[in-house]
Amino acid sequence: MWQRVIFWTKTHLGFSAKESRGFLLLIPFLMALVAASQVLAWAKNQKASAIYLQYLHEVDSLEQAGFLLSVSPLPTFNVQDTITRSHSTKVSERIQRLPFSETDSVLLQIVPGIGALTAGRIIKHRENLGGFTQIAQLNEVYGLKPEVIPVIWEYFDFDAAPIRKLSINRATIEELASHPYISYQEAKVVVAYRLQHGTFLQLDDLLKIRIFKAEWVSKIGPYLNFEIKEADGAKK
Repeated sequence: MWQRVIFWTKTHLGFSAKESRGFLLLIPFLMALVAASQVLAWAKNQKASAIYLQYLHEVDSLEQAGFLLSVSPLPTFNVQDTITRSHSTKVSERIQRLPFSETDSVLLQIVPGIGALTAGRIIKHRENLGGFTQIAQLNEVYGLKPEVIPVIWEYFDFDAAPIRKLSINRATIEELASHPYISYQEAKVVVAYRLQHGTFLQLDDLLKIRIFKAEWVSKIGPYLNFEIKEADGAKK
């Protein structure tokens, strides 16, 4: 029979006589590995069954004694066990909390998960915007992980305070387009409409430009100043 198997491997698999004999010797080893994995799986299932039966027995005993079970008596994995907050909590209690609008790239590094590069990106984005008005805007910062954002408020107080506004009635196309939320094309349309129809008196006036969506107008609203040009004021 072995000769037939060797002949089959030589003709169908292209093995040499030596390779065929090695292949035949390997088969029992592979079968042993498969059997061992099955035995291990069976042993694990048996252990799991035994633990489960013990669990049921303990639950029954506690209920018979009049206890109401709210937590499993078995050791279980709790994701909170993997979070170490004691050190960061102590640090946050020792420092003076500042408004987020007053922090800089150095102070931000007190927050776990924020290094020099990420801190620099946060401050640069804040300056380009003219200040953060919503916490959600931090999601726009490249490299800042979403899970780090809630940790920031253990060290700083968020304050929605724009530090710089664009004059919608004075700004040039380039000045408007320098804002992260305003593209060059949108800036061109704003300036062209202003030249043709006059100054913008309020935010809703931008909705008269029908290609602009209300969501976008609301988004840029906190960063716009609607003061009238000095030249117009002089005429009045």
